[in-house]
Amino acid sequence: MRVGDTSVNKTITTLNLPKPAKPANSRQAKWMEDRSVFPIYLALAKQLEIEIPFPQEKRNLPEKPDLELVDEVEAWLDAMDQRVLVHELRHLLQMTTLNASESSLRALIHRHLKKTSKTNTDRDKIDFLLVQYFALCAPAKIYHKQIEPSDVASVMKPVLGGGDAVPLAWCEPLEKMLETLRAFRSLREILKTNFIEQGRKVKESAGGMFYDPAALLAFIRFNFLLRRTFIELMHADLIAIRSGLGQLESAGARIIDCHHFGLSAAEPLSKIKEVADEWKQPFQQEYTERSVNQTFEKLLGLRTDVERAVEKITGKSNEKLGLPTNVGSARGNTGAKGVGAPEATKLSNEKTTPGGAAKPAIPSGLDFETCLEKIWEQLIATPPSRGRSMTTIKLGGARILMSSWEVSAFVSENGPAAEDLRRAVVARALVTAALEAAKETGNATSLERALSVARIEASRLHERVDAAKQAKDTEAAVNLGITTKRLLSALDEAEKM
Repeated sequence: MRVGDTSVNKTITTLNLPKPAKPANSRQAKWMEDRSVFPIYLALAKQLEIEIPFPQEKRNLPEKPDLELVDEVEAWLDAMDQRVLVHELRHLLQMTTLNASESSLRALIHRHLKKTSKTNTDRDKIDFLLVQYFALCAPAKIYHKQIEPSDVASVMKPVLGGGDAVPLAWCEPLEKMLETLRAFRSLREILKTNFIEQGRKVKESAGGMFYDPAALLAFIRFNFLLRRTFIELMHADLIAIRSGLGQLESAGARIIDCHHFGLSAAEPLSKIKEVADEWKQPFQQEYTERSVNQTFEKLLGLRTDVERAVEKITGKSNEKLGLPTNVGSARGNTGAKGVGAPEATKLSNEKTTPGGAAKPAIPSGLDFETCLEKIWEQLIATPPSRGRSMTTIKLGGARILMSSWEVSAFVSENGPAAEDLRRAVVARALVTAALEAAKETGNATSLERALSVARIEASRLHERVDAAKQAKDTEAAVNLGITTKRLLSALDEAEKM
């Protein structure tokens, strides 16, 4: 039944799930589905220390089982469904490689969708699993764009069939929240809303209408974009915090007043650096709007403490220091062509980058902006020949080798991964050029400043590599990983001087 407005009876709708082509026998098909999800349930049982009633030698389920084994497995899976909560399932899939199997994840979704009687826990699991599937299977090219309903419908077709992607009228509150979401430029702005709770209320008020395929698509899109925005804004604050901590360390600070964060007025700087480096997203455990807000409020408190400490030491405000105050340019360009797709000349003149991090300036003959422009100018003036694996650019007395994917990030690609690569190359170039200048002049002042910038970039790049791995963007993860290692190698060489 297609539901058009909230006045209609909230009855369970029938999903037009794609029928498996093989095998034809429904019981055998059910067994194949059980075999697909069985490893996930085994991992859940181990994680939650739940007794597993199958000895080790029987945990590799056969293709053709006897009826007794089928009954035992199905009974155990049903019992596990009753015991496992959604945040426990979320934690397992987000922290392990078990979510890397599209077929297993699809089988787990179908298992819950096909239940004739669904509890609120089943609904919440379905809600989470569908977004997890989308995150796993969405192509990289749409990962950072303003995702449209048709994009979600295309990715989710193997799970939900070729349903209509037009949003239902009663899902309109979700669309209105997404429109507002696009305008947010800071974490503090989004924390002033109650979007998590509003989305939950729309879901809970839907009743059986929640399972209409068009409604499921709308919730997938809403949940994914909301979480993506939280993470983008969170990383902008983390980058600002780490930049400030780097300045404090360079200035010789040893302690910091962290009372906004909830710690003492004399916390060791080394401890706060560890806190910033190990910050976790608040989505692995059971979360509510209140718990998420509390976590992000602590992050904002930490940023306030760091910025005030930097200002106290330097006597300069955030704007003068160059610390990012929001993610304006990062989120303002989100659209059909992706995040951050400016022309080369435009990007070289901007003061912020996707993710909200200000390009750290080095007050010397060669700063971050100038270095970026010089690399761009050389690559544009003499484009690398097709098929060439390495390209050399020159900065003062330094020669910097660039791989093909690093060159592409400057001359032909856009988006967060390309921006990460550009920043890494610039940081490596600054260190290499400063090292050569220090060898020639005996003055290491510029080198120390370059090292400070490069350390911040290296810390951020480790996060970006992990994010690419979690997003299953193998190409980006590999390229970023190699480029990060080159930056670390340049750092090691310079630090030996």
